[in-house]
Amino acid sequence: MKRVGFLLKVKQGMIEDYKKQHEAVWPEMLEALRRTGWRNYSLFLREDGLLFGYFEAAEDFQTSLDGMAQEAINLKWQEFMGPYFEAL
Repeated sequence: MKRVGFLLKVKQGMIEDYKKQHEAVWPEMLEALRRTGWRNYSLFLREDGLLFGYFEAAEDFQTSLDGMAQEAINLKWQEFMGPYFEAL
């Protein structure tokens, strides 16, 4: 198991809606995360939109990303959530 942390930036005007979307993450997306080895996944969001994500990977970060890249629901989720983020 590897512990993984990452940073993203939610657009200032979209923070509240971002939070709302994460109150009801699609069950298919949650199952895909479990299937590809994402454990203890947590998101921490500051008022300014800086987001810190943490999870424990079955193998490593890249393997986890590669696994999710094979999940059709992940593509839909990424397209849906993409507009919430600023480019880093």
